[in-house]
Amino acid sequence: MGTISMTLDDQLKRFVRNILCDPIGGVRPEISQNRVNANLLQVRLTFHLEHAVNQDDWRLAIEPGFVPTFHWAPHLTPTDSHIIDQHSFRSPAVMARDKKRLLILLPDLEVMSKGTPVRWYLDNDASRNVLQLGMSECRVKEHVLYERAPGAAYPAGDVEVGFYLMTYDDPQVLANPWRPVLEFLWDRWGSPLFRTGAPLQAPLAGFVRHAYRWALDTWKDSVWQQFKLNGREVGAAAFIVNVTQSPNYPGPANEREFRSIWNQAWFSSLRSAHGLYRYGLETNEPDLVRRARMTKELALAAPQRNGMFPAVIATEMEQAQADGQTVNRSKGWETAFWGNSNRNPVKPWQSVKSAPYHILDMSWTALLMLRWYEELEADERLLDYAARYADALIQLQDENGFFPAWLDYDTLEPLEVLKDSPETAMSVTFLLKLQELTGRGEYAASAIRAAEAVARDAVPTGRWEDFETYWSCSTYGNQEYVGRQFARNNMYKQCNFSMFWAAEAFLACYKHSQEPKYLKLGERCLDEMLMTQASWQPPYIPIDALGGFGVMNCDGEWNDARQSLFAELILDYGEALQREEYIERGLAALKCAFVMMYCPENPRTKAQWEKVYPFFNEKDYGFMMENYGHGGEANEEGLGIGEFTIFDWGNGAAAEAYLRVKAHHGELLSRNRM
Repeated sequence: MGTISMTLDDQLKRFVRNILCDPIGGVRPEISQNRVNANLLQVRLTFHLEHAVNQDDWRLAIEPGFVPTFHWAPHLTPTDSHIIDQHSFRSPAVMARDKKRLLILLPDLEVMSKGTPVRWYLDNDASRNVLQLGMSECRVKEHVLYERAPGAAYPAGDVEVGFYLMTYDDPQVLANPWRPVLEFLWDRWGSPLFRTGAPLQAPLAGFVRHAYRWALDTWKDSVWQQFKLNGREVGAAAFIVNVTQSPNYPGPANEREFRSIWNQAWFSSLRSAHGLYRYGLETNEPDLVRRARMTKELALAAPQRNGMFPAVIATEMEQAQADGQTVNRSKGWETAFWGNSNRNPVKPWQSVKSAPYHILDMSWTALLMLRWYEELEADERLLDYAARYADALIQLQDENGFFPAWLDYDTLEPLEVLKDSPETAMSVTFLLKLQELTGRGEYAASAIRAAEAVARDAVPTGRWEDFETYWSCSTYGNQEYVGRQFARNNMYKQCNFSMFWAAEAFLACYKHSQEPKYLKLGERCLDEMLMTQASWQPPYIPIDALGGFGVMNCDGEWNDARQSLFAELILDYGEALQREEYIERGLAALKCAFVMMYCPENPRTKAQWEKVYPFFNEKDYGFMMENYGHGGEANEEGLGIGEFTIFDWGNGAAAEAYLRVKAHHGELLSRNRM
């Protein structure tokens, strides 16, 4: 039996040429359509199966009645073998738009919430002008793409599939096509769940205590690093520790990476120190303030060359024998050297010693110096250090307004790779803050030029390319696709970090200039970022996930540590636009920043940790992986749980975010009993 063509109502005919669906085992579906409003159609398909059916793939294909110029989907499907598996259904939708019409396909999460016999998927086949919803088993390929796999089996009985179609021709919606999706998903699923207390019921202050107790007490021998540098006592948390460094681990410790301390876009010891400083004052513990100041001293100790400065200090490593095993060990801080992040296009994952200087890392660290100066203590050295960097930075701005991404380690000359990327947005926020503190107009002028470049060349096409997009764990496409769209999807490989920096920068531009266009630009960038936030609780994700973030359209993370960084910006936009949805989303993100912590307050997560690491006990309370389901798979038996903690991109970062939000938006935390 061939495909079935669905009847289209008059409203839908303006946007859709045809909707075709497969039978299951030769059985045609019973189809119901509910016109919710002029812009929203709900469709349910029910297959009444008399016998169990084995059928590897089932598809529903929607052909727009126009030729789209813009597409969006939550994941890449670069070939016909690829699909967007339900593992990527955080705020699931696929969309197609031209200058006059917008068509959006959303799976019906109510149907999915009941559980499905076969995994669902979406697909954005822009090359054939087709949006798809389907069911198939899948396998993970690359890091992370999904391919159809055989083995789908349907039991006898009713199999239900559902979806929504949104259609718009309103110019305001066309300018920000994510807004109606986010509003619908949050109103229907996210907000009711958030108002029950999800994703966490316990007050967040207890998680903060766990984080600092873990780092400075039960795990202190592995986590806290303290040493003399240029005659000054400095200290910070180690970049990364793993389960073998637990005081309960039955074998020898084996360090996962070289021992180091970072001030980089992800792993920022100076950011974590903000939280430790605030907590020390709040709890009247001078030792915590002292430790935070040691981390500040370490940041100031980074040697400047023509204003530029390194992001990483590390020790030499060696291999040693312990209990008959070969393990990695540090040679100690007396072997310390400075360098830069090895997440770069020059020598990725190799030595940091000759890694290029990263403008993004430097602008972020300099911004944190200014925030410390403004909010914690007016140490003039911080302002002077940041100004020296800024004076060098503005000399690097190109004729189009962009700042380069990387500088050659030896010559400090700009590299060609991502020389015009949205990483530039971070420097916008930094320069505007420096102008605010110094009154020097040249910083603001440079910042506005840079913001206009991002608005012109990155925002309209979704060119959200940054270091993480290509030179982190997801390296797919980092040779042939940098600066180039995937033809089958009409999309770039995208990372939500760039969306965050842009949204933050445009809000800073709005506050500086009071021009409404910047607030609109920022809202658009924020909404695209929020499409990577979980707007519901999938039944197949066995930890609490509402409000948590993914990373990019070619990776698998849930509950990624960036949600702690994103939370305050979402709240800032909520207040600027008087939008309660943003307030709830921001608070959900802040709560979700602690969901991966191993502790009694997280019973679902705690059970997952103990299935994988049965030696964990109360001495490990506070241990927290940076994300969940990173490899694109998860199950109740612990698949999806990782094996390390990065204090500066995990528990310490989450603690800092809570304390920062408490300082800036305390009334929101009190109102929501957080």
